[in-house]
Amino acid sequence: MSTWNTLPRAAFDLETTGRNSRAARIVTASVTVVDNSGNVIREHEWLADPGVEIPAEASDIHGITTEHARSNGRPAAEVTKEVAAVLQGLFDDGVPVIAFNASYDFTVLAAESARYGVPQLSRFPVLDPYIMNKQVDRYRKGKRTLTALCEEYGVELENAHTSAADALATLRMLDAMAGKFPKLSMPAGQLHQLQVDWAVSQAADFQQYLRKTKPAAVIEGDWPVLPPEDASRGGF
Repeated sequence: MSTWNTLPRAAFDLETTGRNSRAARIVTASVTVVDNSGNVIREHEWLADPGVEIPAEASDIHGITTEHARSNGRPAAEVTKEVAAVLQGLFDDGVPVIAFNASYDFTVLAAESARYGVPQLSRFPVLDPYIMNKQVDRYRKGKRTLTALCEEYGVELENAHTSAADALATLRMLDAMAGKFPKLSMPAGQLHQLQVDWAVSQAADFQQYLRKTKPAAVIEGDWPVLPPEDASRGGF
């Protein structure tokens, strides 16, 4: 079977109203699709009016203020439906979707979908450079942010923290990482399943470390999406 990095693939990124993935609202979204050789063949971008105030700490990062989103953004329900439709179309076609720290972006989208009655995604196959890097380069020093890893792998990241730039950089960086760690070159479905296990193991290790000083610390290992806080209402 062909490996994911020799086939069409896509990247997905959101900029939002906050860090809590279950509560954050979509502000901008981007999906970038490339062909077998990595040439961009399709780009999708959205600006949403999230329907809530965008906190200064969020707008300071991505540059979108509440006023700008209200004046120029489309209704959040419409944006959520369109983003989900594009992604599901890719999954239906077997195209892997790359997302850096995927459990954040897909949990935000899952919560927004539940909020607006949009069907949940199949989310398969997903590729997450954040999870992969922690697995194949576990003793690496320093931060594992997208900016830091792009710098390490020589990937240009202009306009960081805009969803379009972050999506394309994520894709390029994962291609570069696979060049350094050839064992990541495998069919996308196989790699997806490995990441499910890696995420659980990584969360357990980090939780064990934190509990040395914070006995009640809990690190969730669900990937590529976190369950809703009230699981009795049904999963994403």
